[in-house]
Amino acid sequence: MPLTPEQQAEIDELRASPRPTLRAVSEGMEGHLYRAHPVLDHGLVRVIDYMGDDGAITQAARVSYGRGTKSVSNDEGLIRYLMRHWHSTPFEMCEVKFHVKLPVFVARQWIRHRTANVNEYSARYSILDREFYIPAPEHLAAQSTVNNQGRGQVLEGDEAARVLDILREDAMRSYDHYEAMLSQEGQQGLARELARMNLPANVYTQWYWKVDLHNLFHFLRLRADAHAQYEIRAYAQTMCGIVRDWVPFAYAAFEDYRLGGVQLSAKGVEALKRRLAGEAVTQENSGMSKGEWREFEAVWG
Repeated sequence: MPLTPEQQAEIDELRASPRPTLRAVSEGMEGHLYRAHPVLDHGLVRVIDYMGDDGAITQAARVSYGRGTKSVSNDEGLIRYLMRHWHSTPFEMCEVKFHVKLPVFVARQWIRHRTANVNEYSARYSILDREFYIPAPEHLAAQSTVNNQGRGQVLEGDEAARVLDILREDAMRSYDHYEAMLSQEGQQGLARELARMNLPANVYTQWYWKVDLHNLFHFLRLRADAHAQYEIRAYAQTMCGIVRDWVPFAYAAFEDYRLGGVQLSAKGVEALKRRLAGEAVTQENSGMSKGEWREFEAVWG
């Protein structure tokens, strides 16, 4: 169950008590406010608060650039111009605060993005729930033979069953021992801050994560990418849907120029020009490394 009864009651109360405001609101984001979006088996993403909309981006840009923006006829065009030319400051005028429930190993990958404000559930003061991430069979894969960071073929049959049994049994055993070590009636027990070290990395934690739109786009560009680890990508894709409703012009520009765009090096530009001129360009005469050439060929081959 992604939400506790207390959390669900809080959400129901907040959504039942709308308040008038003079600040700009995004109708698309209002539909997401406080609602829990399930992710993985026990995880969730929900919006706690937000500031700004597409208009906040263009307002900031016009204050900054003044008459220089008059050649851009509308807000959508201006936002696309800003995204295209990597003018990031106007996107920082929008902020959002998420409540995220996620496995610890995903959280440790996520926290590498150090451009947000984070406050995590503390297992020093509270007892973590008996909830663990167990992959669905289609996401249970062997180590890739060509990528040290990635997955290879999906496990099947007896091998998949064997691995899933180990994951479940180890998680439950670790939590049983965690509970047994805690202070209980009739025994002194171990401090929570020490007992937690016995928990597995697939146990669920929670945090509030507040970030501006520019840095959120950077997070989504990396983590919604097809090469990202599935588990964090599932969260990123859920957040993409929320951001699309929040700032539709900005998200469309982000999707076009960042998610769907390709960046070329100077060598890549030169190789493409030579190809368009009819020249036979190979990795050996391109000046690119094998890795660069492989990536170039994947798009332009």
